[in-house]
Amino acid sequence: MAAPVQTTATTPQVPAAAVVTSVFQPGKLAVEVITVDHDAQPTPPIPILIAAPKDAGTYPVAMLLHGFFLQNRYYEQLLKHVASFGFIMVAPQFHTSLISNSDNDDIAAAAKATDWLPEGLPSVLPTGVEADLSKLVLAGHSRGGHMAFSLALGYAKISSSLSFSALIGLDPVAGTGKNSQLPPAILTYAPSSFDIAMPVLVIGTGLGDERENVLFPPCAPVDVNHTEFYRECRAPCYHLVTKNYGHLDMLDDDAPKLVTCLCKEGNSCKDVMRRTVAGIMVAFLKAVMGEEDGDLKAILTDPGLAPTTLDPVEYRLA
Repeated sequence: MAAPVQTTATTPQVPAAAVVTSVFQPGKLAVEVITVDHDAQPTPPIPILIAAPKDAGTYPVAMLLHGFFLQNRYYEQLLKHVASFGFIMVAPQFHTSLISNSDNDDIAAAAKATDWLPEGLPSVLPTGVEADLSKLVLAGHSRGGHMAFSLALGYAKISSSLSFSALIGLDPVAGTGKNSQLPPAILTYAPSSFDIAMPVLVIGTGLGDERENVLFPPCAPVDVNHTEFYRECRAPCYHLVTKNYGHLDMLDDDAPKLVTCLCKEGNSCKDVMRRTVAGIMVAFLKAVMGEEDGDLKAILTDPGLAPTTLDPVEYRLA
């Protein structure tokens, strides 16, 4: 396994045994999954799935944008894992269609879903649970990652006073190739070119740029996948790749085979992949939202703490 790569600053060497690295197992909080649709008041612009702690308290919020032709419910185990550490996870459901030439409409819908949060979240959360929207994170998987980066770059306007504190891309994909980016074409192929002034985490997959078979192209092609997204981020930014897993391996086991068979899959247990991705997300969120950076430092120092191989592991802090 390659050693973590860091080019501009030094991460303190933290002995693994001295740090609590339980993020790869579910947290201690019980979680409630809530479906919000047109029956709710105020009504969300699109249906929303929420995973929230049941214990009374005030928690940061993270909004996850799902991938192309996927359902938000396919991410339920991932959402519940992160929520069990004290985060309110919000997953809008966008329209699903196999014919889509642009992400602009969904990016606008994501902005409207964000605007719904100040009034909408309090009306659906468990009793005693409150959302701290001063700590709001934007995340996205696959084309949802492209949408998340596009929203962070200002391709849709949020009319409320909310702003994002951090950004997460889960194997983000911006199109089918360098010369065929999906609108809006946000990749410039210049290092550190994204005008995003917040910490960014990019989690990639080692098999995402491989074909499942000769009939289908890679789900996360070279030049438009996690590698280029990370290269164009500004510090502080982090890039960790699950070497032996594929683009859709973080989805729940009951996600339809008709969907998951389109992408190269890893040969190991998908629960390992979900716990790895969710654990890295928790470590990052704890570091950037609560200033509890021990878990993130431990993972960067010793990637072997993760349930599966992380390679490469790299970051830029300044």
